[in-house]
Amino acid sequence: MRVLLTVNASWNALNFRRPVIEALLKQGHHVTVLAPLDNAAHALRALGCEVVDLSMDVQGLSPRQDAKLVGRFTRHFATLRPDVILSYTVKNNIFGAVAAKRMGIPFLPNISGLGTGFLSGGALRLVVETLYRFAFRGLPVLFFQNPDDRDLFLNRKLITSNQPRLLPGSGVDLSHFAPAPLPRSRDTVFLMISRLLRDKGVGEYVEAARRIRATRNDLRFQILGSVDAANRSALCVTDLNRWIKDGTIEHLGEHSDVRPHIAQADCVVLPSYREGAPRTLLEAASMARPVITTDVPGCRHVVDDQVTGLLCAVRDVESLRQRVELFADMPTHARLMMGAAGREKMLREFDQSIVVEAYLTAIADLTSGSVGTTRQTASQLRA
Repeated sequence: MRVLLTVNASWNALNFRRPVIEALLKQGHHVTVLAPLDNAAHALRALGCEVVDLSMDVQGLSPRQDAKLVGRFTRHFATLRPDVILSYTVKNNIFGAVAAKRMGIPFLPNISGLGTGFLSGGALRLVVETLYRFAFRGLPVLFFQNPDDRDLFLNRKLITSNQPRLLPGSGVDLSHFAPAPLPRSRDTVFLMISRLLRDKGVGEYVEAARRIRATRNDLRFQILGSVDAANRSALCVTDLNRWIKDGTIEHLGEHSDVRPHIAQADCVVLPSYREGAPRTLLEAASMARPVITTDVPGCRHVVDDQVTGLLCAVRDVESLRQRVELFADMPTHARLMMGAAGREKMLREFDQSIVVEAYLTAIADLTSGSVGTTRQTASQLRA
């Protein structure tokens, strides 16, 4: 088959969708990635994908530009003639669905996050909801990465009960992210892996670190990630430099392999406002690291509070500070038990093979016309 995958950045396809891509290529299918080009395009081609540039304004909210995006999707789909389209990220899901339905091409979106427009509330949220309702109407299968987002779409009547299927996020490679022994440093090291965005809770993390370091010097706070200037919720380089200069945090830059940094940390922190299923927490837990995160959709789904990590209140610096100090005062054996429990949770629930199998099954359903009747299994698709 000709399988087209569309997303808002080539690096997203490479870093988060690679297991599905590799499974399809292994079966001999022709895989095309339709996305804005970046440094990941070469690696995708090396895997065996065709990569086609998609011109789109990732952050813009212009109705005129979005209408043009539907036209661009239509032209690309007409040229590439895929048998099925896999889609990720908000604009690709919404406007790609509109174009695919017009052309009668099976379309499978993955709702990995709701986007700033949806979360902002008010009139903008109503517009986004209307777009979702229109775009997803009639699609047989929709993938969600956590039950809260699925239930929200159902309760808001954006979709019907027969459409959604639930995934364990994008899964995690349990062999690649293998358990690592705790570091032997006297200091307790906390690590946040994220682009420097307000929505990720970077401000709360920095402020909690500042309050803690005012009274104790045995804790270190690190951030690994880039300043994403194109994002509307991005923090500025000036803020980052100030935090580094006053000793509040250590900035580790941006790295393609996060494993050495997770291994050198005692705990991974993500005080995000909302997620699909945060990959950084899955990778940390897979490496037997306890995590601290917010009690919000997406985050709470991957953590068992007091067992594999700790939950704090969202946008609440004091709640985060308390959880950080609670963990810092845990004895080594308690940290080891929490990390081991996290690894076991990943083994049970978040193996990336679960995601691959779900995709193969859904593609078989869509291309055979069996959705809602006799479901073809992924093993039958392979045959």
